[in-house]
Amino acid sequence: MATVKEHYDNHLGNFYSWMMGALASKQAEFQNFLIEHELLPHITQKAIDLGAGHGIQTVSLAKVGYAVKSVDFNTQLLNELTANTKGMNVEIIHADIRKIGIFADFNPELIVCCGDTILHLDNKQDIEHLIYEIGNILVKDGKCLLTFRNYSSALTGDDRFIPVKSDENRILTCILDYETDFVNVTDLLYEKTAEGWKQKISSYKKVRIELNDIVRVIEQNNMTIRYNQIVNGMITIIACKRK
Repeated sequence: MATVKEHYDNHLGNFYSWMMGALASKQAEFQNFLIEHELLPHITQKAIDLGAGHGIQTVSLAKVGYAVKSVDFNTQLLNELTANTKGMNVEIIHADIRKIGIFADFNPELIVCCGDTILHLDNKQDIEHLIYEIGNILVKDGKCLLTFRNYSSALTGDDRFIPVKSDENRILTCILDYETDFVNVTDLLYEKTAEGWKQKISSYKKVRIELNDIVRVIEQNNMTIRYNQIVNGMITIIACKRK
């Protein structure tokens, strides 16, 4: 079983952008979400994107007027992010998102952590600490946006096999195996080469955590939840710092 970083560095990072689909449409959708939910710059005009990937959130944040620090641990995705944010007010940082406390002097008014990024941490304690750090470094009335999948109910049998994406050259299937505190995720890729179809496999763990636990930790760390809905299959939370 690979670590999350090993999984991205050696496997998923090689086809992550393909898996996610057209950047322009995904980015426009997220930008519209920011506008619809009034997550626009009005205090310090600064934002942090945790687990930035190839730029869906970062590009949107920059386009609506934020100066953005974009943090990720995968070199390949950061290289793509560099190309996708050329000419924008974006600082790209190769780092572990758990070290967000080093950006306290940046005074962000918005911190986003999207996809399943928070579930990629090592355990529930890491998630709780990250939320604490987010609440600590946000300016007064600043906001955070978290999205993650709900793994509280275990899938069994054939339901564990999830077709993710396919085209004439690639077929990606995700297989889930549930433990008490984690879900083991296997990304099974078939890729067409000059020599024929090749199978590539890598597995890693995601943390299983209840929505109520996330809500509790947010509210214990000086933030008030103002939005808690399912958006495109993802639990989506917007919280505002109280003081």
